[in-house]
Amino acid sequence: MKAWRNSDLAARLGIARPVVQGPFGGGLSSVELVVAVGEAGGLGSFGAHHLEGDGIRSVAADIRRRSDRPFALNLWLPHAEEGESPVAAVQASDHDRHARELAPWYAQLGLEAPPPPPRYLPDFDAQVEAVLAARPAVFSFVFGVPAAGLLDRCRALGILTLGTATTVAEARALDDAGVDAIVASGFEAGGHRVSFLRRPEDCLTGGLALLPQVVDAVRAPVVAAGGIADGRGIVAALSLGASAVQIGTAFLACRQSNASELHRERLFDTAADDTVLTRAFTGRLARGIRNDLATAVPPGGHAPYPLQGWLTGALRAAALREGRGDLVPLWCGQAAGLLRDRDGAALMARLASEVDALLARMA
Repeated sequence: MKAWRNSDLAARLGIARPVVQGPFGGGLSSVELVVAVGEAGGLGSFGAHHLEGDGIRSVAADIRRRSDRPFALNLWLPHAEEGESPVAAVQASDHDRHARELAPWYAQLGLEAPPPPPRYLPDFDAQVEAVLAARPAVFSFVFGVPAAGLLDRCRALGILTLGTATTVAEARALDDAGVDAIVASGFEAGGHRVSFLRRPEDCLTGGLALLPQVVDAVRAPVVAAGGIADGRGIVAALSLGASAVQIGTAFLACRQSNASELHRERLFDTAADDTVLTRAFTGRLARGIRNDLATAVPPGGHAPYPLQGWLTGALRAAALREGRGDLVPLWCGQAAGLLRDRDGAALMARLASEVDALLARMA
């Protein structure tokens, strides 16, 4: 590990340090953070799941106007859990029924329930074409394995593919498909549990156990994720066979992220010591800071994804205007107590300094 800065994966990507900034969905990613991480020697990532094709092209162009460093674009693959429609077709009766379940929270903010949108999700095929046209260094994805044709097109364009696994079986599926590198995402990670072979509630292995098993099971290089926020976590992950680390919450807390000021401040608060896995905000299981809406279960239960996300999304802007942190998703991993930095470049510098110091002492 003396040459930790020059791992094979880092060299392939053209980055100085094997640190990947986790992609944040739902509008929490920012061009500013991608650029800051890239200029500091890591791989910046932009979560583009919520964007139409034109938006993805615009983001990629904006990144390139500001930096010539490699970056990743991230999408959610089409995936249906039990109770979800494969094409995200939501019946009007379901929309109205679940909207009524959230009526007490709408009333608190003086809001009406939002009407159904023309469609709940962007067109995935158009998103893919935009990513391929943008030709980022990395196309990262969650919730499954891309079709073989898409992986072939990425290889032809020189785009490295990075998929995420929450179990050894998922890692093997990605490896068998020929994905270039695999993120092993432990239970500790903030945000969505991106399991795709079984219910995410059944895929809650911690990173310390998951990482070495994935490393042993696949041919592709492995990126460790979940619960990493300082140099000690990086050294531990590299010691267990990781080729790089992916860090989410620590970068989300930086001023360059598109998280709200309320969200960023909560990440540095003792409230961040108490996280919970919840389906309350999107209909899919995700880890965030415990608050009133995260732990509330309406009598009729949570709506499935993507309906739940549309209905609770109507609350967010109004809740943030009123400082109502009890009604918004505050995504957060289990390592928030280790956060120190509020700037992406400063975080990258501290991580490198800590790793160098730890390796020097070990030597």
